Amino acid sequence: MSSNYLYTDLSAYYDLMCADIDYPAQSYGALRLHQLFGNGGNNHLDLACGTGPHIRHLINFGYQSRGLDINPPMLEQAKTRCPEAHFFLGDMCNFQVDEPLDLITCFLYSIHYSAGTEKLKQCIESAHRALKPGGVFCFNSVDKDKIDNTLFERHTVTRGDSLFTFSSAWYYRGEGEKQALKLSITKTTDGVTRSWDDEHPMVAINFEELTGLLQPYFDVHILEHDYEKIVPWDRASGNALFVCVKT
Repeated sequence: MSSNYLYTDLSAYYDLMCADIDYPAQSYGALRLHQLFGNGGNNHLDLACGTGPHIRHLINFGYQSRGLDINPPMLEQAKTRCPEAHFFLGDMCNFQVDEPLDLITCFLYSIHYSAGTEKLKQCIESAHRALKPGGVFCFNSVDKDKIDNTLFERHTVTRGDSLFTFSSAWYYRGEGEKQALKLSITKTTDGVTRSWDDEHPMVAINFEELTGLLQPYFDVHILEHDYEKIVPWDRASGNALFVCVKT
């Protein structure tokens, strides 16, 4: 049974959908990377910040944090979670800041929400303009050429008297600069199951192409997708952390 009307505002389910994400480890990983590669400052911006869980941890680590997102209901939740932070409604592909930053993060593969390669380039340029010399732009990415369309992630969460099942998967048709993030939610209450499916268009790029976009602006370090270790990318895995230092 399709129940799209239940999920017109995904912000109400965002934290449940991301319940299996280790926000403390990811946030601390970004802190360690900034300590290793960065300039020692603490002015921080989180792009596509959602409801602000990473910002909450980075504030606790001593950062002066800001958040930017295109979804107003998510920003309202982020303001409640992080009243000390400043939040802005806007497009991460074209943003400006009032004072230069030391660290810009973009977690959960959100860099791919750029509509295409040109928009992604604009995001990179915006990040470069916003950072101080020696500032760090840190994000994770998936290589389009290594996507396996048969793989998916799934987890379940109980909320009240309802059981939610969340599923997500990458899909790339093998050519072009578009890939999709496919999402599925089912909600079972008193034996009745309702479901919702969506497909988010995202930019498709491989790591060689992405490095080519970044290098005119940054010293680029590609690391294994492991927030608990700092290890160079093995050049085989399809997920990686990009640590980009403004020269």
